[in-house]
Amino acid sequence: MPCGNGFPLSLDHMENKASDEVEKVKTKFMSAWHNVKYSWALKSKTSFSRNSPVLLLGKCYHFKAEDDEDFTTASCEAPDEDFVMGDVEAFRKDFASRLWLTYREGFPPLPGSTLTSDCGWGCMLRAGQMMLAQALIMHFQGRDWTWSQALALQPLDTETWTTSAAKRLVASLEASLQGSPQPPNRASPPSHPARALGPAEEAEAHLKELYHRTLVSWFGDSPAAQLGLHRLVQLGLTLGKQAGDWYGPAVVSHILKKAVKEAVDPGLAGVTAYISQDCTVYCADVIDCHTAPKAGQTPEQASCSLPLPESTSSSLNNRAVFILIPVRLGGEKINSKYFDFTKSILSLDYCVGIIGGKPKQACYFVGFQDESLIYMDPHYCQSSVDVSTSDFPLQSFHCPSPKKMPFSKMDPSCTIGFYSRSVEDFERIRQELSKVLQPSAKDKYPAFTLVQGHSRDYDLSAALTPEKREWPFIRDPRRTVTTSGDFVLL
Repeated sequence: MPCGNGFPLSLDHMENKASDEVEKVKTKFMSAWHNVKYSWALKSKTSFSRNSPVLLLGKCYHFKAEDDEDFTTASCEAPDEDFVMGDVEAFRKDFASRLWLTYREGFPPLPGSTLTSDCGWGCMLRAGQMMLAQALIMHFQGRDWTWSQALALQPLDTETWTTSAAKRLVASLEASLQGSPQPPNRASPPSHPARALGPAEEAEAHLKELYHRTLVSWFGDSPAAQLGLHRLVQLGLTLGKQAGDWYGPAVVSHILKKAVKEAVDPGLAGVTAYISQDCTVYCADVIDCHTAPKAGQTPEQASCSLPLPESTSSSLNNRAVFILIPVRLGGEKINSKYFDFTKSILSLDYCVGIIGGKPKQACYFVGFQDESLIYMDPHYCQSSVDVSTSDFPLQSFHCPSPKKMPFSKMDPSCTIGFYSRSVEDFERIRQELSKVLQPSAKDKYPAFTLVQGHSRDYDLSAALTPEKREWPFIRDPRRTVTTSGDFVLL
């Protein structure tokens, strides 16, 4: 068999080519199979008690109506009139307004690999993205912001989406065998009749839409996205993680910090990130993060391209801080003594959630009711969306279906996130956290501690560079304290 230059192809070359084709088909098959597998993971309804309050990222909702004595449970997805009683509709709108970042397929290959989907391995990265997205929403929009179309989202239908995934499986295999790329399955935004708005309302709605789309675009699945999967995987390579590896919550925390630190978009100049060291928050280090200008930026470069609300505007010497605290709430299983602590943390209005999960399944915890956590699940494969267009559909970035899980199933390895707008804000946070962390007679060991001063004042890992001092997988050999390593979650 001659090749293009007239020489016959070697047997080795033919075998390598055949092997590459087999690997491509295998990769596409596994990706498509994950689509089917994770479409089945959907649960159509989640029940909530009407008799107990629901906490969602510091906001409290009560579902029980004054004349409602006969009903014991409520579904957040039910469209009938029973579910506009109390604060159910407000809860639904609040939950559905949070950014939902899930498995995606059909995006450009990830750095250092040929993978075009993160199905089966990228859930902790997605959970980390969701927590960072909530911090940015609080920075630009405030905790009270809700998406105007949140209540118009349709409940996710398991059968319909699973059927679609099965069709994609067949199409993917056919495309692999024919050597043609699989066409993306892009969702079109539903049309909703819009009421007439006044000039002021129209300007405000346009501004909120601008913030919303800009935030989503930062998390797009393309190499250009500042906080997208491609960027996170690229940063993970510097920490020894490859695309397709499993990531733990502490490692993802360091990736998120690097992503925020190295982001070049002017809109992100007013935000930085801080990671606690060995479950200790050094307050002076956090204050330094608030006051130090972003490295390598001039005032002109650091001016935000987005028109910041008055409550968010800040000078270059007063940046907001995304605080990340990797912790371990037990040994092999979560210690029940930390249940109330977790509830207290999720009840704080400056908390942006917890990334962790249950064994082999990462998720983003945003609230609780009674003895169950409320979370957002990234284990749902969707087609990638081109966020570079001005009118890309937003529906797939919002979830109408909250999930619940018993506290007892929570993996002990997790990372807690907080948002601090200013030095004054952090002082309030420090005072409130000090009360939450105050040990009781039976709970002698808090999940983390707050310490005045800088970490350098305590000679912490003095032989290491400032960045490596924070890495949970590098320990100072002079220290004799035994610490548990990071759990890897799927």
